[in-house]
Formats: sequence, C-alpha cells, structure tokens
Amino acid sequence: MDSPPLRAHWSLDPEVTFLNHGSFGACPTRVLEEQSRLRARLEANPVRFLHRELPALAEAARATLGDFVDANPDDLAFLNNATTGVNTVLRSLRFAPGDELLTTDHEYNASRNALDFVAQQWGVKVVVARIPWPTPSAQSVVDAVLAQVTPNTRLLLIDHVTSQTALVMPLASIVRHLRNRGVETLVDGAHAPGQVPVSLRELGVAYYAGNCHKWLCAPKGAAFLYVRRDLQAGIRPLVISHGYNSRREDLSRFRLDFDWTGTDDPTAVLCIPSALQTVGGLVPGGWPEVMARNHALAVSARTLLHQKLGGAPRCPENLMGAMATVALPPGFPTEPSALGLDPLHGRLMDEHQIEVQITPWPRAPQRHVRISAQLYNTHAEYQRLAEALVALLR
Repeated sequence: MDSPPLRAHWSLDPEVTFLNHGSFGACPTRVLEEQSRLRARLEANPVRFLHRELPALAEAARATLGDFVDANPDDLAFLNNATTGVNTVLRSLRFAPGDELLTTDHEYNASRNALDFVAQQWGVKVVVARIPWPTPSAQSVVDAVLAQVTPNTRLLLIDHVTSQTALVMPLASIVRHLRNRGVETLVDGAHAPGQVPVSLRELGVAYYAGNCHKWLCAPKGAAFLYVRRDLQAGIRPLVISHGYNSRREDLSRFRLDFDWTGTDDPTAVLCIPSALQTVGGLVPGGWPEVMARNHALAVSARTLLHQKLGGAPRCPENLMGAMATVALPPGFPTEPSALGLDPLHGRLMDEHQIEVQITPWPRAPQRHVRISAQLYNTHAEYQRLAEALVALLR
C-alpha cells in the first residue's frame, strides 16, 4: 500500500487504511520519542523527577495548553481522559429533589451514564433534548435545547463534537442563552481540541473536559478539565490527596487539589507541547491549516461516499469538523457479534484492511460509517473504503 507523505510522521501499520483517528487518536513518532526520553528521565531518579522537576514541567505544559485553548492556565487541571473530567464535575455538584439535568440524544454513552448515575444518586430527573436529525441547522439545535429548559434546569451536559454523529454543536450560542437563564453548561470536549478551534474565554462555559490524545495527537492519558474561576470552589478531584490540607498560598485551592492526586506516569501530559509543535509544524499554516485541511478532506470524503452509496449529507458543512457520518444503505446484517462488535467493522478490517468506525444510531434502522480525516489521510483511502463498502453491502 502506498503511504501518503505525512504518514511517515506516524507509526501506523502501513498495511492498514486507518480512517478512525477519532476513536483514540494516533501519536506521532517524534512525540512518542519525547515521551520515552521523559520516562527514562523519570526512572533515572523518580524522587528527583516527581518532587523537584515535575512542577516546572507541568507548569510549562499547562501554559502551552492554555494558549491553545485560550484559557488561563491556572483554570486547567490535567487528567487522564475527558470522561474522568465529566465524572469529576458531576460527582462534585450537589442537587435537590425537583432539579433537572439536561442533555441531548446525541450525548456520548459514557458521559450519559455518568449523568444517569448522579441523577439516580440525588433523585433528580434527566431531560433529553432531541436534536433535529438529519439536516440540522445551528439555530434548530439551539432551539431544541432551549425548548427543554425549565425553571428546574440546573445543568446542561453536551458534547462539543458528538461521537455518534460527528456534529459540531453551536456551543457559543447555547452557553450564552443558558447563562442568561441561570443554567450552567458542562461540555464533553473529547473530540474538539485540535479538530475545531476552542476558545474557553469566549465560550464562557462553566466546565469543559477535553482530550489531548485525540486530535492534538498527544500520548494516551493526556486530557484536561477547565473550571471557570467563580465555580472552582465547588469542584473536587475524584481522588483526594495531599493538596487537601496544604497550607501553600502560592497556588489556588483548585490547583492544590488537582495538581497531585497520587503517583502516576505524568509523561503523557508533559508531551502536550511536543504534540502541538510537531503536528502544527507539519504544514506551513500551523494549526489553523491543520484544522482547515482536515475539514476539507472530511467534506470531500463524505461527498465521495454519498456518490458511491447514495443518500444525502446528514448535516451541513458548517456543523462539521474533521469527521463525518454517512448513513449506510440496507444490505448487511445489523446484529452485533457476541462481543458487541459490528460485523461490518470486522469484515472491513479482516477482508480489506480498513479501520473505520461503524456507528449504530438509535433513531434509525440503519447504521452509519463515521470517517475521520487527519493529515496522514488521503482522498484515495476513502475511495478504497467506498469500493469496499459497495462490495460488502451489495
């Protein structure tokens, strides 16, 4: 298989057409080499590294990330993944009988489970806004969310970019309208940083959990939680550790609680600057060009798949990032295997060496193929996917 030029910066299997960056990301070899150097440095003297060197290294990584997502670094806490961030906020908040927690029917399953768990603990109600699908507009999404807001609504949990449908939510408008009604928003931003521009200052959002291992291409285990300054007193990490009774006055209570939650390998988050520099340096225009190129490739790939498979686009281009979903026509068994895996996913991998997400969508009898577009992908790879799907769905 011919490899696109930029693919040489990743260690992906050259025999596999990898169109599923969105699931777990893929880390460039240069960044993995930096992580190996940091791990060697850690293991050479763990006490020196974790006690004396880590604070400054973490501070530098936090500052770099803060610049990228336009947030004060002191409002960011490093975590292992965005789901942990969502759980951290939900498990910290307090609710009362009669309260309502709002979400959408596009919400990621893990985060929805966390919301349901907390609702059951407090005896409160989860309200689900049905997003128009297919062919939503930004205004129709906003209207669908606002239509479910009541005087009892306390919090909205919403994806920035949905996992099942690759829909980029019009967050700024939603957050603004809800704040005007006294309702705060918790954003599951697992897919957003590096796929679409993120400015936490402009959003004014209360809580934002984002991954760095997906579209920022940092190593697995790099993520962050943003908490707006006026709300930090109410948020505690899932693990209480040494910072709880610290008398240091040079750091906020938020930083003292989150900066150390027990012994762990911190090298993934320390590689965030390397990931931002490496990927942003692969094209002349830096990260704006990375996001623009990936968006354009996702749009053209979606068009190609519709030409081969039929059907119409599920959402407008302005609500797309670097992923897209295409509805699959009938013609292939829809039942998952005993392991819960879609047989079409397995056959694409086993028979055609194509790695791509097959996504069931509860409100439709058919499934969707969700494609991702990263710098290492080319249009010819989506042509290969289209031909394989035509053959398998025939």
